[in-house]
Amino acid sequence: MASLRLKNLRKEFDRGQIVAVDDLNLDIEDGEFVTLVGPSGCGKTTTLRMIAGLERATSGNIYIGDDDVTDVHAKNRDVAMVFQNYALYPHKTVEENMSFGLRMSTDLSKDERYERVYEAAEMMGIEDLLDDKPDELSGGQKQRVALGRAIVREPDIFLFDEPLSNLDAKLRTTMRTEIQRIQQELGITAVYVTHDQEEAMTMGDRIVILRDGELQQMGAPTTVYENPTNSFVGGFVGSPSMNFIDVRATNDSGEVVLRDGEGDFSCHLSSSFSGRIESANEQFTVGIRPEDVFPATGEERNVLETTVEVVEPIGSDNYLYLDLAEDFIARVGSDVEPAPGDRIQVTFAEDDVHVFDSENGKVVADEKESAKASV
Repeated sequence: MASLRLKNLRKEFDRGQIVAVDDLNLDIEDGEFVTLVGPSGCGKTTTLRMIAGLERATSGNIYIGDDDVTDVHAKNRDVAMVFQNYALYPHKTVEENMSFGLRMSTDLSKDERYERVYEAAEMMGIEDLLDDKPDELSGGQKQRVALGRAIVREPDIFLFDEPLSNLDAKLRTTMRTEIQRIQQELGITAVYVTHDQEEAMTMGDRIVILRDGELQQMGAPTTVYENPTNSFVGGFVGSPSMNFIDVRATNDSGEVVLRDGEGDFSCHLSSSFSGRIESANEQFTVGIRPEDVFPATGEERNVLETTVEVVEPIGSDNYLYLDLAEDFIARVGSDVEPAPGDRIQVTFAEDDVHVFDSENGKVVADEKESAKASV
């Protein structure tokens, strides 16, 4: 087991015309489970492949423990990787697939290899499948074999490249729990790549968000959710996505008022925010999460009257699409059932309002909040 450190890591393709990973710095502690998440093409899989040694870094360094492994061949790095497509040998049995890496990279005897494979198979609940071939297995069983093959290596680092994306929703949830249980049981450092932000939030001790090869934010899932460092992170993390409205801010006798151009949205903020407004009529973007918008009683400070456009029941909650802005959603309880076309009043807590610079997308925050949201 070991820590993992990426220092100024960069990867270019096509002689520098494409920058897949740009000056990435990460420190991952021994035994920590970190998830890398971001949209397609953000550089998360390229980063994982550089850690594994399958891609050569253009510049920067990779440290496993105290050792600089940047130029070390993949076969000599003590890492094990689980792929999206399982990567099992179709002509070999489950036992042969799981023991193949041991046979190629260790001097263990056949009995010692089998003992380690059987222990891992028991941990995965597939000990009865050791004589089967991959085409006799279900998707979930194949993924357990791939995970077991990584476990028997007893590596310093576990690497997961979207391993659950080929599974159905129910099995994904089961395997998610299984991977977390095994990682905690073994205490091995793990880096898990996914495009599913819900998966990233629920699995990781810390979550790393990438965009266009650049680190946007790294922190505990709840910290990233509650204190996004920019509008991209605010919109990417959370389901449904954060609502955004472009506004102008005015400083009226120490009170900040945010209003959109249509006059449908207005928000009064406390005087503590006034110090962050340099001048009147500055443009900002307001972000409010759907679950923070709820029916008003009429006595709240910020009350908005709006028209319901669409109602989407999802069981425990209803999604109300409101005409306050494009795709503006309120996530309310299932007992709130307005009809499309109804006029309703909604409100939100002042503490749940996120304000971003409209030009660069960075959060507008005081020093205390900036520390919480820092990368």
